[in-house]
Amino acid sequence: MKRSLSALALTLFSLGAAPAFAADAATTAIQAIGQVNGMALACQQPAISSRARNAFATTAPKTRENGEIFEAASSKAYLEQGKGAPCPDAPTFSRLLEAGEQGLQSAFRAPR
Repeated sequence: MKRSLSALALTLFSLGAAPAFAADAATTAIQAIGQVNGMALACQQPAISSRARNAFATTAPKTRENGEIFEAASSKAYLEQGKGAPCPDAPTFSRLLEAGEQGLQSAFRAPR
């Protein structure tokens, strides 16, 4: 009996660990694209900001939590730029944006 309970506990634990890891990857991806958005807004790069918002809106599930994560990351990055941080040049912005888009696609890839 004890052995079957241990096996059950191990199975339940392993099932619970996978979604937590997926949530962490999703949160990280949303924060990364939100950071690009905030930096682009502060650096007056509307095309980059628009593309970052579009990537988030079309890739991540539309939940309140996801929206709050995106907005918090955007706001934090915007405020950091306002403290005198230098704005990235165009090639750097492009690399950051592409990495953010790829992170979102990886985190929210449709199951096959």
